[in-house]
Amino acid sequence: MWIGWIEFDLLLGDVHSLKQKRSVLRPLIAELSRRTEAAVAEVSEHDLHRRAVIGVSVVASGSSHVRDVLDRAERMVADHPEFTLLSAHRGLHSSED
Repeated sequence: MWIGWIEFDLLLGDVHSLKQKRSVLRPLIAELSRRTEAAVAEVSEHDLHRRAVIGVSVVASGSSHVRDVLDRAERMVADHPEFTLLSAHRGLHSSED
């Protein structure tokens, strides 16, 4: 079993409140979840209206599938014009580790 995750540090564009932040993040989280079939959540920076950290995790029988899903998620996030991708950190672990 392989477990992979990626964490995106985002700078949001023209957002002036936490309510606007949620309206930008909610569609992104739903799209990532739907198109990658992975678990997706806002995992940090909850109280800052122009910053967000989104986590994506996936479990699969092969490492190549996990890498493909994480790569697809990273491309999707990078292609969104509403925010700037500041960094992406990923991890990949086997149940054998």
